[in-house]
Amino acid sequence: MATTKYIRRKTRKVPIFERIMALLALLNFTLVLFNITYVTLRDFYFDYIPSLIKIYDPIKGIIPNRDTKKYLDSFEELKTKINEDPESVAVKEQLKYLRELSIDMINQNPFEVANKSGSLEKIKNRMRDKIRNPEDSAKESFRTFWSVEYLTENRWIEKRDWFEAEIVPLIAKNYYRGIGESGGLTDYFSIIDFPFIIIFGLEFLGRTFSISRRYPSVNWLEAMLWRWYDIFLLLPFLQFLRIIPVTIRLNDAQIINLETIRAQASRGFLASIAQELTEVVIMQVINQVQKDVKNGELAKRIFSSQDRTYIDLNNINEIEAIASKLVQITVCKVIPEVQSDLEALIRYSVEKIVAESPTFQRFQQIPGVENLANQLSERLVKELSNIATEVPQNAYETVKAAMADPEGTKLSEQLVQHFSKSLSKELQEEQTLEELQSLVSAFLEEVKVNYVMGMSEEDVEKILEETRQLQLRANKY
Repeated sequence: MATTKYIRRKTRKVPIFERIMALLALLNFTLVLFNITYVTLRDFYFDYIPSLIKIYDPIKGIIPNRDTKKYLDSFEELKTKINEDPESVAVKEQLKYLRELSIDMINQNPFEVANKSGSLEKIKNRMRDKIRNPEDSAKESFRTFWSVEYLTENRWIEKRDWFEAEIVPLIAKNYYRGIGESGGLTDYFSIIDFPFIIIFGLEFLGRTFSISRRYPSVNWLEAMLWRWYDIFLLLPFLQFLRIIPVTIRLNDAQIINLETIRAQASRGFLASIAQELTEVVIMQVINQVQKDVKNGELAKRIFSSQDRTYIDLNNINEIEAIASKLVQITVCKVIPEVQSDLEALIRYSVEKIVAESPTFQRFQQIPGVENLANQLSERLVKELSNIATEVPQNAYETVKAAMADPEGTKLSEQLVQHFSKSLSKELQEEQTLEELQSLVSAFLEEVKVNYVMGMSEEDVEKILEETRQLQLRANKY
């Protein structure tokens, strides 16, 4: 298959308003996609765009989880107290409090509300790897980590930095999202989306009204159906379907070119159904012709011109024209081409008759006339050969001369008509017609088997490629 080429489209002057509205629709759809994927990508934004979290979390109704927030606040408080006096009673009380919060966090799983239970498992695994114990218990690891002995026997700063790097981010990413009065999760995106809906709604009314005024036969409702895809821009639900009007608008505004994609998509679609469709159409046509041949309907349509209305497209009697052409070809072309074969056949036939004739055999026994039989047979062959070759040529010259005057033309037309009627009469003989019908039906069956059933996908692709090349050539003009 030839390489797909870029398809140029006819350029037109696009109004600035249409481009602005297309870009506005693209902006709206970008915000829709951002809103739909925000919760899924929130951890990424948390790590790389933390300022975005502060701005957009309220739009999605996201607030810090009180339990995990209390845990992080207690850790910050411990850092302050250790900096003041590492061996104070306040530090010991704070460590005890953190041990209790750690056990509660494992037991109650505050991450479940945000569907982030995987974060808790990561925390538990990292604590077990950091502080191993015979029971391989995360709770025991937390108890050891938040103990005075562990912190005094090891460097506090090193343990604090590890906890802040490995544990704190997992806890900090946890959140709580409220439930709205409708029963769904809180989402205030409609505050952002509503102005766009208003703009697109006004534009939709204006466009459809303009269409109805431009085309008197189209009423306002029909004009709205004309721009059916713009309705997706007005729906506060199924927002992902806005990709349809956005794509159409960008293509109409010539910001993007979808002709190549459209052509390739239709090409693949046609390639997948063209073979089956072509097979079905040809099969239906051949089956109908086969049926007409078997029941004699085809013969009636060809030979019975009475009592039916015949639609002549070119004012030519095709049967007479075919008969005339057959006569001309037979007389002027075929017979001269087979002259030598005809002469050989005549000679063979005459010689065989002479050899088998008792009369000629008796002539050969008479002295002085023994060669008379051979001379007569040779003379007969020459005469018959001359008749076979000269008559067609003389007939052709005679017909040609006769066609030069009106009477000759009339006679030649009469000959063709009589020949056609005679041919039709002979073809309609019951035995002949049945034989022809049987032969034509068998031929059509062979066509179905050898051509229709044998169509390959490569043939279809070749046809599609030729069609595409014609389109590319047409686009150059």
